[in-house]
Amino acid sequence: MNRIVNIEGMRSHFPALEQKVHGKDLVYFDNGATAQKPQSVISLINEMNSGTNGNIHRAVHELSARCTSLYESARLSIKDFINSPSSEEIIFTSGTTASINLVAFSFTQRFINKGDSVIICEADHHSNIVPWQMACERSGAELKILPVDENGEWDLEQLDSLLDEKVKIVSVAHISNVLGIENPVSILIEKAHKAGARVLLDGAQGIVHGDVDVQKLDCDFYAFSGHKLYGPTGTGVLYGKREILEEISPWMGGGDMVDTVSLYKTTYAPIPLKFEAGTPNFIGAAALGEAVNFIQQIDKNFIVEQEQLLTSSLLSALKEIDGLVIYGDSVNKLPIFSFNVEGVHHTDLAMLLDKMGVAVRSGMMCCEPLMNRFNVTGMVRASLLSYNTVEETDMFILALQRAIRMLK
Repeated sequence: MNRIVNIEGMRSHFPALEQKVHGKDLVYFDNGATAQKPQSVISLINEMNSGTNGNIHRAVHELSARCTSLYESARLSIKDFINSPSSEEIIFTSGTTASINLVAFSFTQRFINKGDSVIICEADHHSNIVPWQMACERSGAELKILPVDENGEWDLEQLDSLLDEKVKIVSVAHISNVLGIENPVSILIEKAHKAGARVLLDGAQGIVHGDVDVQKLDCDFYAFSGHKLYGPTGTGVLYGKREILEEISPWMGGGDMVDTVSLYKTTYAPIPLKFEAGTPNFIGAAALGEAVNFIQQIDKNFIVEQEQLLTSSLLSALKEIDGLVIYGDSVNKLPIFSFNVEGVHHTDLAMLLDKMGVAVRSGMMCCEPLMNRFNVTGMVRASLLSYNTVEETDMFILALQRAIRMLK
């Protein structure tokens, strides 16, 4: 594959972006929910489903060997992609939610007791709230909440008051899926570690909008989904530091995660297999590896410059619309825009935009506590990736202005 250095080259890999919706050219601005897939990922999925399909790690036949090779090659690609010290610290899961639930179960079972504390943030999505509520209910630990200010940015002074020796883990989003703010995770990690706490970063949005180096970040866990990273749904990754993964117990039992089994006692396989019970989504994992390989072919300067261009142009245009309120107007803004328009319901706006060919998200974005923080019932979200264009932002703004006129 030739190196991708411009928008024409980037878009040429995504057949879904060329379709029409309701007779209009598609403007796909719902990438925060799921990204479209490049042809190389689609082709690998089709090829494996139609030909190279054999269960991994178990059989001696050729198809099993091919799939096992693709599965483990994907693990190596992801290890390099996030600069993990080793591939053994890369666990395949079904997505960010499963990765966080794994930690919330296994880490809590080993390290958190009654009287301990867990910190999350009020801007987190439900997948980083509910698992920790359940973990605290099981363990008797206290759940502490890091608040955000009126711009949606972390209140780091409050973090200082929340951190003490009772806090065992801080689990927060790298980038907010609603506000599009890149949070100051390095500062948080340093403070948490000084207090003796571990840190999990929810990278559902963080993994796709910039370089992630888990060694440089020094996070203890990093969780992300494949389908937001140009890969297939039902795939995800949990990175964890070896010393923690080796100490905590598996969260599911079954085939492929064992060393020896008798009717009354089981010993477990080494990491990462200890956490991959049963037949995994091996075709999906291989395709996620292909998605990572695809990203490695994109010039990093192009990604940064394109996302900055989209962010600045769309932010300026949105600010020109009377009655439009943007949530998360920060210097650390990425191309994720959530907003409301005075006198217009967010769902009505999103439905009208769809009729004009523009795909956006509306509602609570799985962040009901954050909606309560801003005293709204929901928002409209336009989330962009580097395959989106300035021409599309212009089409979006024209459609948005028209929809507002129709609804007021």
